[in-house]
Amino acid sequence: MTFRLLTALPVHNEEAHLVPVLAEVCKYSQDVLVIDDGSTDRTPELLSRMPDVRTITHEVNQGYGAALRTAFEYALENEYDVLITIDCDGQHEPKLIPTLADAVFPADGPAWDLVSGSRYLQQFAGDSAPPEDRRRLNQEITAWLNCQFGWPLTDAFCGFKAYHVPALAKLQITELGYAMPLQAWVQMAAQDWRITEFPVPLVYLDEERSFGGSLDDVRRRRAYYYEVLKRELQATHQPCLAGCDDAESIR
Repeated sequence: MTFRLLTALPVHNEEAHLVPVLAEVCKYSQDVLVIDDGSTDRTPELLSRMPDVRTITHEVNQGYGAALRTAFEYALENEYDVLITIDCDGQHEPKLIPTLADAVFPADGPAWDLVSGSRYLQQFAGDSAPPEDRRRLNQEITAWLNCQFGWPLTDAFCGFKAYHVPALAKLQITELGYAMPLQAWVQMAAQDWRITEFPVPLVYLDEERSFGGSLDDVRRRRAYYYEVLKRELQATHQPCLAGCDDAESIR
């Protein structure tokens, strides 16, 4: 099947990884968009030397979610069929972009609205050991989403995803930080998105990457994630189901 593909990378101060990651991404995707989210290192300079890569610049840092929202808007405005999002820290394998994009259109049924990368769906040779606090929190939030929405997800936070672009028009992203995927999951459930997962290797190159301010504390990050979930359930008029793990925390 022929379709228009855009690959987008949210970037903030990624001078250490930018050039090699983009060189690989450009091998597997003709149209590449970088959202430079207020970088203050050499990222803007390096991007200026890449005329084949489209860059949208946020003059000040707005957050991971804000960068993805810009990517969604660009994909919709330019009428792409599939949007791949991939992080620029080297933890995703660009060679999987074509296969991930193709997976949006299965041969035996309608298009998936989202094909979400999962680092825990299967094991690969050479997989990293994730930071334990991140793994536990990912497991907890993923289990809560599965309980609440009846899903079989294994990885709620992987940034390597393929979206069927028309579905993005219904998302209303207001969560601009790293909790943005949680807002999106709740909205996807309310809109009955067709969702599946795609196995990707588990690679951690920067275990000390900051979530920003107080969210670097895992307890505060956990509390904020549940706050976002509670707020979005209320906004989409969905009840919190009794019996879900930590349901009391988000009522």
